[in-house]
Amino acid sequence: MQIIYNTSTIQLEDIPLDIGYASERVSISDGTEAKFSIGGQNGFTQLIITAPFIDEKLLNQLQEIDTLLSLNALGGITKALLVSTPKHVSPQMEGWLFGVDNDEEFGDYYGIRLVGDELNREFAKSLFIVSKDGAVFYNEIPKNLDDPFVLERVLPKIAAAQNCYTGKGCH
Repeated sequence: MQIIYNTSTIQLEDIPLDIGYASERVSISDGTEAKFSIGGQNGFTQLIITAPFIDEKLLNQLQEIDTLLSLNALGGITKALLVSTPKHVSPQMEGWLFGVDNDEEFGDYYGIRLVGDELNREFAKSLFIVSKDGAVFYNEIPKNLDDPFVLERVLPKIAAAQNCYTGKGCH
């Protein structure tokens, strides 16, 4: 997949994990010595956002997501912002986990690592919704790093992901 950044075209290193596939629970550093797990089945809907850089546009969109979730009474969601390297600094947003993929597990499994020029080994800008049963329910990878996520699609997908799994199996 080709992604545009400024005047350059960069590539994803691998094929991104697609909708319907089981997500893998991976260990992520919180930027210090502590770790947390993200992805996989954990009984909660998970909203995972990755970015090659943390700028004001991204932070504004994360705040907009929080507002939409609150207005629509969509709680009980694990929200995480993940980056590929420790050069990034946590934006310290309440209710959001911040993680660094020091072991490269997330980037390898989810297929969102970039190759080429100045953003080599960084994560693409992506959004994954993982349902309570650990399946990728929705993903979005903008073709241009300056483009925002399409929140009109995201909110209904979060609501659907929360309601689709009862924990009782299919029988």
